[in-house]
Amino acid sequence: MPELFTPRLRLRAFSPGDLDSWAAIVGDPEVMRFIGSGGPVDRDVAWRQMAFHLGEWALRGRGCWAVERRADGALIGRAGFLQPEGWPGEEVAWLFARPAWGQGYATEAVRAAIAHGRRWLGAGSLISLIRPDNAPSIRLAERVGAHFEREIDFLGSAARQYRHP
Repeated sequence: MPELFTPRLRLRAFSPGDLDSWAAIVGDPEVMRFIGSGGPVDRDVAWRQMAFHLGEWALRGRGCWAVERRADGALIGRAGFLQPEGWPGEEVAWLFARPAWGQGYATEAVRAAIAHGRRWLGAGSLISLIRPDNAPSIRLAERVGAHFEREIDFLGSAARQYRHP
């Protein structure tokens, strides 16, 4: 799994030492409001999520990176690619800790992931699935060049599918 560096971020593999930080991120109800079933998850689920992201790399050759702030080494989120069985396409996905919101970290990480994925990992047609009320993620998708394609039923509720050209 390659490591990527941006001016402020390091995108890397999840490691067992990330569990406390990752569990805190995905245990935050506001962070998880538009993710999955729309609520926080427990520590055991956080562990399985980290394993899932590593497994995507092993099975598909690309996946999500853990996103670390270079200035202090703090784990602040994840960004990259998702395509579990049954997904409507290969997704560019992101999730960041609340203290990292509004600082451009997600945009920086997503741009780096897409560029690397297209150049080195064979990523082709990409989508992002975003709940209709998640205005910040819609703005991020549009900021990185995605456009609204259609509304779909996704995991039991509505999602907007954005296409990355």
